[in-house]
Amino acid sequence: MKMMDHTYSSGRDGDKQSGKDSALLDSDERQQAAEHAAPKALVIHEVLREEGEAELERTAGALFWSGLAAGLSMGFSLLTLAFLRAALPHEPWNDVLSSLGYCVGFVIAVLGRQQLFTETTLTATLPLLIRRDVETFGALMRMWAIVLVSNLIGTLIFAWLVSLPGLFAEPVKVALAEIGTEIVSGPFWPTVFKAILAGWLIALMVWLLPGAKSAKLFVIILLTYVVSLGHFPHIVAGSADAAYAVFSGHARLRSYVFGFLIPTLAGNTIGGVALAAILNHAPLAHDHDLSGEAKSHT
Repeated sequence: MKMMDHTYSSGRDGDKQSGKDSALLDSDERQQAAEHAAPKALVIHEVLREEGEAELERTAGALFWSGLAAGLSMGFSLLTLAFLRAALPHEPWNDVLSSLGYCVGFVIAVLGRQQLFTETTLTATLPLLIRRDVETFGALMRMWAIVLVSNLIGTLIFAWLVSLPGLFAEPVKVALAEIGTEIVSGPFWPTVFKAILAGWLIALMVWLLPGAKSAKLFVIILLTYVVSLGHFPHIVAGSADAAYAVFSGHARLRSYVFGFLIPTLAGNTIGGVALAAILNHAPLAHDHDLSGEAKSHT
């Protein structure tokens, strides 16, 4: 935490120093400008790295229960999307409006601080990119395994519950079945590619949140809306969709595993780690190397 505090301090000092050149602002106004300025990239990196460090140190039980809660919460993306599809006319613009329902699960999971696998592809990867050692890699694999499994269990439970007969009207059941069969029916490699885009967008959402302040809700809705509108498969939200198709008899378990799970997991991980974590870390790697050298000399 000391490193993060130093980063915040140096960012503000730099802003105040540059403000001294302006005759338009007095000292109080320069302080206000510094407080309202967007955080620098290094500050965001350190906030998320600290979060990743905390995630890697959490107990298996804490990770599991938080991941299970996230999986259950993400089921509401499926349900709200189906409600809107069923309520709106079957017109070309139906998808444009109903896709907003997909955002609900993400809002619950992210603002509720529940452990979501695709968020950790950014946060928990940053400590590994800094230290680059076997111990951190092992901790990352442990955390990913627990969170992913618990996320998927949560979606399976939710999908089973909403597939029970008599819960919803026929139009909603039809919409649920359509959503589920759509996600397991795509070709393998196009699914991988679209899943890369989903993983990239969700990890970028995490990168944007520390600087979003009061606009966090808008950031979550905007980027997850794009994921839904583009039909980019997400390993957790999509698992509820695909599992419903299996439980309702509209798809086989094989379709869930090979048509959805494997290509989506591969794509989301590549998008989150390679395109978001590494690309956002690379411009700051030199600063971290210099910081590490400075600490070694003190």
